[in-house]
Amino acid sequence: MRWRDRFVFVAEAIYKAQAETGEIKGHYLNATAGTCEEMIKRAVFARELGVPIIMHDYITGGFTANTSLAHYCRDNGLLLHIHRAMHAVIDY
Repeated sequence: MRWRDRFVFVAEAIYKAQAETGEIKGHYLNATAGTCEEMIKRAVFARELGVPIIMHDYITGGFTANTSLAHYCRDNGLLLHIHRAMHAVIDY
């Protein structure tokens, strides 16, 4: 499943669960990608789906990409979760 299909699948599941339970549900869509431009595209798509939060692995994506994504999210009302999954590879 590609990222776009995964984003749609998750958004539909969130809305279905909210409708069934009456509770607010959420999921951190992973916007980490090979380029900053691609991460912004993913953030834009998540926002179009109405998903309020995305995630970025800052070690894999890089600090500059993280800053660009953070600026986009701040300017467009998205929450950004900064993840650090890659740190386990560099730990001793």
